Amino acid sequence: MKKPFLLIVFVLMGLLAAACPVCDQRQPKLLQGITHGSGPESNWDVVIVLIAAIIAILTLFFSAKMLIKPGERSGDHIKRLILNI
Repeated sequence: MKKPFLLIVFVLMGLLAAACPVCDQRQPKLLQGITHGSGPESNWDVVIVLIAAIIAILTLFFSAKMLIKPGERSGDHIKRLILNI
């Protein structure tokens, strides 16, 4: 009962979270109808967001890679203390 209710609440929040007409006019073409606010003030804002996105994507990639295939092969690696107990 709780899951369908939460799903409905989040879907309605997503539908109601569209940008207002004033904010929609001030946004760049890419973000129109999606976000509130004035959009990026300068090109530095775009650069900062792109750098943050690249760091987040690289972090996700390397964390998934290390979880799938960690690569430690030595017998005295610290993980052996836990695995051999």
